[in-house]
Amino acid sequence: MLSPPVVGRLSVRRTMTFSAPRSVEDVMTKKVVAVAPHARFKDIVAAMGRWSVTAVPVVDDERRVVGVVSEADLLRKEEVRGTDPARADPLHRPDAERAGDVRAEDLMTAPPVTVRAAATLPHAARLMARRHVKRLPVVDAHGVLKGMVSRADLLKVFLRPDDDIAAEVQDLVDRLFADSRPGVRVEVEDGVVTLGGTVGDSGLVPIVGRLAGSVEGVVDVRCEFGNPPPADTADDR
Repeated sequence: MLSPPVVGRLSVRRTMTFSAPRSVEDVMTKKVVAVAPHARFKDIVAAMGRWSVTAVPVVDDERRVVGVVSEADLLRKEEVRGTDPARADPLHRPDAERAGDVRAEDLMTAPPVTVRAAATLPHAARLMARRHVKRLPVVDAHGVLKGMVSRADLLKVFLRPDDDIAAEVQDLVDRLFADSRPGVRVEVEDGVVTLGGTVGDSGLVPIVGRLAGSVEGVVDVRCEFGNPPPADTADDR
């Protein structure tokens, strides 16, 4: 008897550090559909349809991720159905043979491309782009499945309200420009941060710009700082 697809709700502890980018565990999907290596073709298709997913991780008895089966892997079977193996293009014969298999362990892509829960969102995005995948199983140090993260999940951070972004950037400004806070303004529109006003220490401007850019949800940072008036000019007034 085939064991059914593994379905579980995973609880994840959220931890944030000051001005650090959010980690994968903050945006990943925690209710994960997975299948056993011996899961049959039709059961995999049924699981994808039931849970509206386009790929499922394949896990062993200890929930370690050993591969991933995607819609592309399954479609290979359909592409070559009815094709005479003897007449198949030799260059595509391996795909034809693979598509004829009916179990997850034969259809899956392995070794799997995975990411750690503590990885930053930019790291996950680069990994997806480099390996040409749309989603990644999220694992712990032992390769145990903790969740799934998709391209859509990575983009969620940019839906953060402007007011929330402004509040965190303002905190940065208050810390770095403690002596000239009244002269510094923070404006956020559609995720774009504009920093302006006058500062006493212009050497801090690049630093606050980089730190503001690391705040979750920030799309771009524009610095429009000016220098304070000379002391003698201020005295004459």
